[in-house]
Amino acid sequence: MRKFCLGLVFAVAAGTAAAQGQVNVICSVQAEWCNMISTVYARSTGTRVNMTMKGSGEALAQLIAEKENPKTDVWFGGTGDPHLQAAEQGLTLEYRSPSLPQLHGWAQQQAKQSNWRTVGIYSGPLGFGYNPELLAKKKLAVPRTWADLLKPDYKGEVQVANPASSGTAYTMIATLVQLMGEDKAFEYLKALHRNIGAYTRSGTAPIKAVARGETALSISFVHDAPGEKMQGFPVETVTPADGTGAEIGSMSIVKGARNLEAAKKFYEWALTPPAQELAAAAKSFQLPSNKAAKVDARVPDFRKIRFIEYDYAKYGASAERRRLIARWEKEVNALPR
Repeated sequence: MRKFCLGLVFAVAAGTAAAQGQVNVICSVQAEWCNMISTVYARSTGTRVNMTMKGSGEALAQLIAEKENPKTDVWFGGTGDPHLQAAEQGLTLEYRSPSLPQLHGWAQQQAKQSNWRTVGIYSGPLGFGYNPELLAKKKLAVPRTWADLLKPDYKGEVQVANPASSGTAYTMIATLVQLMGEDKAFEYLKALHRNIGAYTRSGTAPIKAVARGETALSISFVHDAPGEKMQGFPVETVTPADGTGAEIGSMSIVKGARNLEAAKKFYEWALTPPAQELAAAAKSFQLPSNKAAKVDARVPDFRKIRFIEYDYAKYGASAERRRLIARWEKEVNALPR
């Protein structure tokens, strides 16, 4: 699969590998995928890719800090909420890709509600990761609902990221608020806090800890598990039966990009089926946004998951994100465990 995808991307770009300058990219997906994108694009186009890897929360903070003198051309990947916030704050460029009709409706909607300042490139559901060996050893059941995670038996056994730095964790808060109502969601988060062993910096760290036997459970995007299983680690996932949210991983061109034409070319390439199929080749199993992209069998089956009606516009707003994270810091993170 990996050789096939690489070969296909090289073939698409055959004859266009004359040197075409450089493009500066913040990449907010898994490292192997970032590295593959950088390598394939550079070799197939002759454009040097200066790649920086950051979680979506950190990426947004960098764009804000560099607003007056941007050093980034393209922000690739990471949960869509921070991309919408960047759009709202005028940090990203309005750009209507001619490729939009080729994308799933949810990806086009992401572009429309941002006033064409971002676009969906993949989607993936939020759920629980678990280590079946650890659960069996500790005689713990697999959690099936959000309420299950509050069981006293799970004290210290759950990891989730910090929402201030992780789009994954912010998606969790926004999901719970929409599922339960805000006050009940925060009561839930306070109760969950007692069972949290660690709040990690990145959204992928908890499921990696589960895979390596460092913790029994995680709140994670479930598409992060198959890559760990491919390396031989014991990790499985489940989505909560009472409903869950999904990320729309997004991509944006930075306003004031120093290499604007190179940024647009990279952006268009990233929306093509061959480029999106690199995700599975890099052991990342989100649903691609291009309708013509081949979907790997390990991508979660969205038809079998109970999704909430996630309000991406509301929870992608800067003020709402700041407010919810500040409330989490004050009412939840400040509590003893």
